[in-house]
Amino acid sequence: MSFWRNLLNEESGPTAVEYAVMLALILMSVITAVSAVGSGSGGMWGNVDTQLDAAGLGG
Repeated sequence: MSFWRNLLNEESGPTAVEYAVMLALILMSVITAVSAVGSGSGGMWGNVDTQLDAAGLGG
């Protein structure tokens, strides 16, 4: 029983959970941003490829 009492009184557990939640939110933000940038740059590179093909320089 003293193990559970010590666990509830210790402050490093909640701090670790707070850091884990912050890390999860940061990772979700980064993944969303990378996805948005990737979608935009994919369209740009597709346009460049189309223009190179039209100019006879495509592979």
